[in-house]
Amino acid sequence: MSHSSTQVAIIGAGPSGLLLGALLHKAGIDHVILERQSPSYVLGRIRAGILEQGTVDLLHEAGVGAGVSEGGTVHHSIELVFKNTRHPIEVTQLTGGKVVTAYGQTDVTKDLMEQRERLDLSTVYQASEVSLQDFDGSSPPKVRYVKDGVSHVLNCEFIAGCDGFHGVARASVPKSAITEYEKVYPFGWLGVLADVPPVSTHAIVYANSEHGFALCSMRSLTRSRYYVQCPLSDKVEDWSDQRFWDEIRKRLDPEMAERMVTGASIEKSIAPLRSFVAEPMRFGRLFLAGDAAHIVPPTGAKGLNLAASDVKYLSSAFIEFFKDKSAAGIDHYSQRALARIWRAERFSWWLTSLMHRFPDSAGFGQKMQEAELDYLVNSQALSASLAENYVGLPLDFGL
Repeated sequence: MSHSSTQVAIIGAGPSGLLLGALLHKAGIDHVILERQSPSYVLGRIRAGILEQGTVDLLHEAGVGAGVSEGGTVHHSIELVFKNTRHPIEVTQLTGGKVVTAYGQTDVTKDLMEQRERLDLSTVYQASEVSLQDFDGSSPPKVRYVKDGVSHVLNCEFIAGCDGFHGVARASVPKSAITEYEKVYPFGWLGVLADVPPVSTHAIVYANSEHGFALCSMRSLTRSRYYVQCPLSDKVEDWSDQRFWDEIRKRLDPEMAERMVTGASIEKSIAPLRSFVAEPMRFGRLFLAGDAAHIVPPTGAKGLNLAASDVKYLSSAFIEFFKDKSAAGIDHYSQRALARIWRAERFSWWLTSLMHRFPDSAGFGQKMQEAELDYLVNSQALSASLAENYVGLPLDFGL
C-alpha cells in the first residue's frame, strides 16, 4: 500500500475540480486531483456553453483565459420566441454593460487539463474504489483509492468534493447530516450537436410554443447546439435527424425557421431536467462544490457558472486558511454558496416554468405563459430582472 500527503484532496477532474486546482496552485497550496474516469471520457461530456462574466474573469484569474478570449463569442442579448414572433432582450443595455460568452464546457475543461499537464500537477485518472474517511472528526481526513491494482492512502487537511451528482463525496455524508431538496420536471431535453452555422450568432434563442420548448445555442461560429423539449419516455433512436429538424423549426418564428441550416448530427442525447440542492455544503473537513451539491435545469445556463462561483468561494476560503491562518472563510463557505445557489435555482425554475409545456398547461396554462411573456418583453422592469439574473448576480449580492 502506498501512502502520500497533500493539503487539499480534490475529488473529480471536471471543470470545477480542475478550476479549484488551478486557483490553489496559483496560491501555492499543495493538492491532488482524483478522477474515476479517463481524460478522454471527461472531455467527451457535452455540457453547458454560456459563461457569465464572473466565470470568464475567474478563468483569467486561474491563468486559462486565453482560450475563451480567442474562441468565445460574446453575446449582448437573448431572444424570446412566443406566438411565432421573436423578441430581443438587450441584456447588455439592461445591465449597464454586462455580457455573457458562448464557449463550450468541453473547451473550458480542455484548457484547464492542458494547463495542468503543462505544469505537471498531480492528477490521478481512473482512480477506483475511492473512499473518504475521517473527514468529520478531529483527526486529519484521508482518501483511499486503487490505481492500476495498487491501493493508495492520501492523507490531507481538507477534501473538496467536485465529483458531480452521482459522485462519492456527497454519498459519503451520513443521511442524517444532510437535507436534500428536489424537483423533477415531467419532460426532458433532446439535444443535438451539429457542425452547421448557428441560426443566431449574437444571442441564445428561447422558444415557447404549443408544441413545446426549443432552444438554439452555439459552441462556435461553425458548430450549433440545439434542443427541443420531449417526453421522458422518448428514446434517442426515436428521433431521426430529419424529425428533429422538422420539430425545432415548428417551434421557432417563421423567418428563423426558414434560414436554419440543417445537417447531420454529431451527438444526440436526451437529458432529464431537475432542480436539486443539498444542504449544508460543509461536513467537518469535507466541502461539496458544483453538481455534487446542486443541479439546475439547463434553461438558465447556470450549472457551470454556479460551479465556478462555488470554486471562487472555496478557493478563497482555503487560501485564507493556509495563508492567513483564518477559518472564517471555510466557516462561512456553505452559507455564502447556498445563498447564491438558491437565487440561481429560483431563476432557473422560473424560466423553465415559463418556457416549457407542462402536462396540464394546454389551453389556459399556455395562455398564461404567453401573457407573462408579453408582459416581460414590454416591461423594462421585468426585462431588466431577467437580464440581471441571466448575466449573473454579483458574487457579493445580498451578503
